[in-house]
Amino acid sequence: MYEETKLSVIIVNYNVKYFLEQCLRSVRAATVGMDVEVFVVDNHSTDGSIDYLRPQFPEVTFIENSGNPGFAKANNQAIRLCSGEYVLLLNPDTVVGEESLRTLCYQMDEDLTIGAIGVKMLNGHGVFLPESKRSFPSPWVSFCKLFGLSRFFPRSSLFARYSLPYLDCDKSHEVEVLAGAFMLLRHEALDKIGLLDETFFMYGEDIDLSWRMVLGGYKNLYVPERLLHYKGESTKHGDLRYIKAFYGAMLIFYKKYYPKSGWLMRLLIQCAVGLKAGWVVVSGPFRRKRKPARHRRLLVLCREEHFEAVKAACVKAMPSLEFVNLWNLDEERVMSAICRRNQMKGFTDYAFCFPDARYEQMLLFMDKLENKKAIYHIYTKDSGRLVSPGS
Repeated sequence: MYEETKLSVIIVNYNVKYFLEQCLRSVRAATVGMDVEVFVVDNHSTDGSIDYLRPQFPEVTFIENSGNPGFAKANNQAIRLCSGEYVLLLNPDTVVGEESLRTLCYQMDEDLTIGAIGVKMLNGHGVFLPESKRSFPSPWVSFCKLFGLSRFFPRSSLFARYSLPYLDCDKSHEVEVLAGAFMLLRHEALDKIGLLDETFFMYGEDIDLSWRMVLGGYKNLYVPERLLHYKGESTKHGDLRYIKAFYGAMLIFYKKYYPKSGWLMRLLIQCAVGLKAGWVVVSGPFRRKRKPARHRRLLVLCREEHFEAVKAACVKAMPSLEFVNLWNLDEERVMSAICRRNQMKGFTDYAFCFPDARYEQMLLFMDKLENKKAIYHIYTKDSGRLVSPGS
C-alpha cells in the first residue's frame, strides 16, 4: 500500500532548536541512501526554531502551528501527510546511530507481525532509561509502581512489571509498551488501530498506542539499538509539573480502559500524587541534585586539527574545567578508547566531535563506559555548536 517512501520521520518540536538541529543531523546521517521523508511539527516555539533550521535542512518539511495542541495532535498532523511504509515518532532531544534506522526497518520487513519497535534509550550520562520497555499499567502493575513495591523488589516479575527491570536490556524482547521518544510504527497497522489519542496532551499517548497495537494483533518489540535521549533525565519524580502531567495522563488512561473501576484508580492515583507532591515539598531542601563535579576534567575525542575549536567551546560552556586532554582520532579510533576505557576513569566529562566520531561510536562509548556520572558533550564541526545535557 505504501510503496513510494520507505520511512517517514516525524519530530514534534517546542523550543529546543539546538537539540533538534543535532537530532536532524543524526537522522540525515542515518538515512543516507534511504527512501525517506522528514517532518518537523513546531508547536509555536518562541526560540526561532523554524527560521534557524529551515535553511540548514531544506529536505525537511516544516509544519508551523499557531498554538501548542500537544504531542499527540502534532504527530497526527504529520502522520496524515506522510507516505512512508514505516513511521518513526522521534523526540527532538535524541540522537540516532548511523545504522539503526536501516537495521530496524529491515527487521520490520522480515516480520510482518511487528507493529512497533522501541530501542535502548540512554540519557546524557550513559544511563539506561527504564521507560524503554514497559508493561501495560494494569491496576495491579500501577499499584506496585505508585506505592514503591517495584523499587523494593526490582527483580520480581510480580511487583516490578511496570518497567521490566528483570529483562536484559541488551537483548530483544516482545513487550507491551514502548516509549514515544522513539517509536517505529508500521503504517498499515496505524491505519488499522487508529492514530494517537488526542485526549492525551503530554504523556500517556505512547502507552495507549502501544496497547492498541497489541489489541490489534501486532507485536511491540524492544530492540537494544542505542539511542541518546537527553531529556530522559529531566522527567524526574522530583518535578511537581511532571508528577501532575504524568498522573493526569494516567487518569485519562484509566477512564478509557477501566471505566467501571475508574473511581478506585482515581482515588489511588490522587493518593499517590498527594504523597509524592508532599514528599517533594518536604524533601526538597535535603534532596541531592546531580551537579557537575567541582573539579572537572575533560577528554576530547576528535582529530587533532579540530581540538582547539572543541576545547574553546567546552571551556566557554564549562568555566570550572581544570584539565583538558586530547584523544587523537587521527591516531587511535573510538573503538580503541572503548577497549581501553579503564584508563579513562579520571575524567568527569567527555566531548566528541562530529563527524570525527560517528554517532554510533559515541553511543557505544557512552553505553560501555562504567562511569555513569560522566557528562557527555557533542560538538558539531559544521555548526560550531556544543550540545550537552541540560543545555
